[in-house]
Amino acid sequence: MCGRFTLKTDAKTLTNMLPGFELPDQLSPRYNIAPSQEIAVVPNTGDRAVEFFRWGLIPGWAKDPSIGNRMINARSETLAEKPSFRTAYRRRRCLILADGFYEWKKEADSKPKTPMYIHLKSGAPFAFAGLWESWQPARDEEAVHSCTIITTTPNTLMGGIHNRMPVILSQAAYDAWLDPREQEPEALAALLVPYATEEMTAYSVSRLVNRPTNDSPECIVPVEV
Repeated sequence: MCGRFTLKTDAKTLTNMLPGFELPDQLSPRYNIAPSQEIAVVPNTGDRAVEFFRWGLIPGWAKDPSIGNRMINARSETLAEKPSFRTAYRRRRCLILADGFYEWKKEADSKPKTPMYIHLKSGAPFAFAGLWESWQPARDEEAVHSCTIITTTPNTLMGGIHNRMPVILSQAAYDAWLDPREQEPEALAALLVPYATEEMTAYSVSRLVNRPTNDSPECIVPVEV
């Protein structure tokens, strides 16, 4: 599962990761992004532009938007089968911009879980593989655009922390993932793999991150366990 992440990288640095993409002039640094909030994504509309979608997928057929609270993640292994995700998997994919994420590690004793911050050793930003949808509350109301983060089995680093990890796409995979044409699931499955362990690192952080209202640099400061 991926339930919190960061995007503190400035727009100028993100441009190096996304050359030729349209980005906002400024992005407010975020240290504790939580579900139901607006997050920076690049949908496969062909525009190659960063937009802001609600985190928590609301399928087009949903009667109540609260369903999105249960759809912040989508398992890569079942995307082609689940009614909530299978159409988006073929037609509506997106990049979700980030530069780190949190996971809670279960300790051997009965202590509370330890929050861990995971990021690339280089400190560079990256993109999660995501799906998006457009949900229309009513004919005369504005559509709600929402998204979900795809997860996969953990690499060696993440295996010691949790049994799932978000899919981090390589930059070489961006064009294929953002192709606006409908795709067969088999053609996309090869992209949804664990990221290279040797390029990632993790450390424990304060339980400040447990509360979504805490969104400050203190959330990513290393602490001794």
